[in-house]
Amino acid sequence: MEKRNKQAKVLRFARKIHRTMGIFLFLVFLFVSITGLMLGWKKNTGGLILPESYEGTSSNLADWIPIDSLHRNACRILIDSISKDLSTDLERIDLRPDKGMVKFVFTDNYIGIQLDGATGNLLHIESRRSDFIENIHDGSILDHLFETKNEQIKLVYTSVTGLALLSFSITGFWLWYGPKRMRKKM
Repeated sequence: MEKRNKQAKVLRFARKIHRTMGIFLFLVFLFVSITGLMLGWKKNTGGLILPESYEGTSSNLADWIPIDSLHRNACRILIDSISKDLSTDLERIDLRPDKGMVKFVFTDNYIGIQLDGATGNLLHIESRRSDFIENIHDGSILDHLFETKNEQIKLVYTSVTGLALLSFSITGFWLWYGPKRMRKKM
């Protein structure tokens, strides 16, 4: 009987942890699950979430304009076509030689400029919804909003979320398995 009381006490404790964490982390898990689904499907949304990649005129890198010239062109297009007030700081340059295209993704505005690598002509101005969704998913949007360095908020957010999910898995398993175990020993 002593062992059964101990098992029941562990079950009550697991249920309390599970319920309490569920109350506090409901919104976090809602955001993580919805954005995770969106990111998983991003390549199958016809350009709605992940922009389509357009093709340039040459896949031969020897035919391409130098990257610094392409970069200047992308910045000019950003300022002339979108807004003079936007930052031209780059997050990354994505070279796609197989498509003859180079993509400049800007840091602060979720905009990408696709250029023909050989001619420098504009192929597409894209809204980077997938990057925005990813920033919500991993919590880095808070680092962006509060202008923190080294992604401290993202680190705390992902640690808390990961540990909570691990705790939910363990306590959920125990809430399923514990009563079965108790019935077996009767």
